[in-house]
Amino acid sequence: MRLFILSVFSIFFITACNASDLKPGKGIIATSNSHASKAASEILKRGGNAIDAAIAVQLVLTLTEPQATGIGGGAFMLYWDARQSKLFSLDGRETAPSRAKDDLFLDKSGNKKPFYPDAVIGVNSVGVPGVIRLLEESHKKFGRLEWAKLFDYAITLSEDGFAVSPDLNRTLSYLSYLKTIEPAASLYYQEGVGEKKEPLPVGHIFRNQEYAKTLRRIASLGAIDFYEGETADLIINALKEFDSKALMTLSDLKNYEIIWREPLCQMYRSYNICSMPPPSSGGLTMLIMLKILEDFDIKSLKPESKEMVHLFSEASRLAYADRGYYMADPDFVKVPVDGLLSDEYIDQRRSLINQKELVKEVTHGRPKGALDFEKNIDISKPSTSHFVIVDNEGNAVSMTSTVEGPFGSHLMAGGFILNNELTDFSMIPEVNGKKIANRVEGNKRPMSSMTPTIIFKDSNLFALTGSPGGTSIINYVTKSVLGLIDWNLDPKDIVKLPHYMNKGKVTELEENTILEDLQSDLEAMGHRVRVMPKRSGLHIALKKPTGYVGGADPRREGLVLNVE
Repeated sequence: MRLFILSVFSIFFITACNASDLKPGKGIIATSNSHASKAASEILKRGGNAIDAAIAVQLVLTLTEPQATGIGGGAFMLYWDARQSKLFSLDGRETAPSRAKDDLFLDKSGNKKPFYPDAVIGVNSVGVPGVIRLLEESHKKFGRLEWAKLFDYAITLSEDGFAVSPDLNRTLSYLSYLKTIEPAASLYYQEGVGEKKEPLPVGHIFRNQEYAKTLRRIASLGAIDFYEGETADLIINALKEFDSKALMTLSDLKNYEIIWREPLCQMYRSYNICSMPPPSSGGLTMLIMLKILEDFDIKSLKPESKEMVHLFSEASRLAYADRGYYMADPDFVKVPVDGLLSDEYIDQRRSLINQKELVKEVTHGRPKGALDFEKNIDISKPSTSHFVIVDNEGNAVSMTSTVEGPFGSHLMAGGFILNNELTDFSMIPEVNGKKIANRVEGNKRPMSSMTPTIIFKDSNLFALTGSPGGTSIINYVTKSVLGLIDWNLDPKDIVKLPHYMNKGKVTELEENTILEDLQSDLEAMGHRVRVMPKRSGLHIALKKPTGYVGGADPRREGLVLNVE
């Protein structure tokens, strides 16, 4: 079929809300911030495509959601090219500096350092950022508008300012160390009573002139500025000023490359579910869960029923048990992807589930091709961002990006936060003489939970989904797939579903939801239950016969825009 190419004179009619109750549109945008969604719509109005819009979104999110994401971090992107009918997978994950050793997070006695502040804050946690290289490489291959034009919205917003959101203020309010570390302290806090610093209040007009300068350089010079030019110098100088023993060098930045990986796809019922392969554990763990659940009649179970919570939690336990032992950077460790997803192995794992009571002991299995590793010591935290975009030609992006954190390492350079992504490695390199697959090694990419996902039906684009949320991301996204396929729900309803999961020993129920009523029943089934906050940030797009509908998680500050 001949595709119509947009010109800069194309006319779009934009409508918006948090969880779309709107008429379907030919395209859709769902991001975690209203400015980012509006930046994407402006790019599409000017004749750009989904890749162009994604670049504008990420540049704005660096400014408006610094607690979660930014160009000082990394990202995974799935891109569906409608003209080629082909899915691409871009790995822009951070890498460890070449000089990093596996004792990076051990103290002088060989014990692991306390996570916060010792491991997080400072130079040792900062990985070589991948976002800018990912954005430039995707633009070179697929973009339509001039590179520099994609920076206009973010530059203007940086210089003119925007109102501090409740979520940004909330995060600033509970961080105890950020207010003590410059330049973040002066940028995000103001003088309070006595010597006490107070976070910028909701509604305060926040400007970031240093970030605007950085954007202007990269807009003009390209990624070479970030990896070899003035911005690279700013990054290395910021690290050395904080600690002269910083491991990252200009060579680490110069040598950074994104990796074009094969998307990881598996059938679930009659749908092809595609996500990121390792070094993200997200796609593989999700697909293990889905294959385990596929043999059960999920459609007949209500999403908030004790039967569904039990079954989902047991599948989660089994998948996370294997995640902890076998998943890591595939360029350093052989990850037994085929073995973990084989029908024979899945049948073995599924047979362990008792639908009436909790299986007391669950450990990793022995899939074909697996090497003998010890369990990963996981300490990652839930601070990330996600967005989905479909343009009206059918090109589609599902992208998850992060600086870890919140507020990454708390260090800044050029007006943006530097990540603390190296804390996604195992803090301990070995246990009982056995190496851990996800241990720190120079130039290695830490295991991630990010799970950007695109779903196909009969080889046609069906839906996109993804979420922030640390190690809980996998469960959020997996349940959204069940919502789309088994429960036949619209995105606006899926994003509001209460969350439950079990990543090892505890069944987690989202507080202040109907799930709290299930606690005693689940405990009677053997579950150890913890009621707790679960701050997902799902963004979902679904294709219907008349166009796309979308949803943005009400737990965060997302905005859905339908595009005609």
